[in-house]
Amino acid sequence: MFDKLLTWDRETFIYLNSLGIEEYDQFWSIATNISTWIPLYVLFLFLVMYKRSKKEKIQKILTAVLMLLFVLLLTGVTKELVGRIRPSADAEINTLIRIIKGSNGFSFFSGHSAYSFALTTIVVLFIKDTFKWSWAFYIWPIFLAFSRIYVGVHYPVDLITGAIVGILSGNLFYGIYLKFIAPYSRLSRPE
Repeated sequence: MFDKLLTWDRETFIYLNSLGIEEYDQFWSIATNISTWIPLYVLFLFLVMYKRSKKEKIQKILTAVLMLLFVLLLTGVTKELVGRIRPSADAEINTLIRIIKGSNGFSFFSGHSAYSFALTTIVVLFIKDTFKWSWAFYIWPIFLAFSRIYVGVHYPVDLITGAIVGILSGNLFYGIYLKFIAPYSRLSRPE
């Protein structure tokens, strides 16, 4: 069963990676870079802070930052424990694929995927009552995850696992916020 999953993972990666078109390589190289999305992070910050008390703003931002640190730590520890080689560094397949952006380190699970899904999840949960269209923000982590296949650094299972970890982390920290932090936010009036 596990061998079948790894075979599917490898074959699916090779197929999806081979769909790349050279004219779009620069676009995907830029799109896969976390810093490219700074304007989106600023928008997230604005939406989370919109019409909130100073205390609530600080508490929500602190919750999101702690969640991202948790995801970063969990990703780093898991990568070291699992030790899965990235497709771009795998001698068995790196001659069969398009490598747009090489990367050091291990592959399982994707930090980009975990980080982007976690951030999107907690932002959507924070703003869902104020902005009904907030679920559309999930386009970003899906797009970012696909870019990791395009540039040759992650297998689909790396990305799917990262997405699951990110969504679960976002929900976990939102739950922590609701249970332990939000009751104290309601005691403050908007400034």
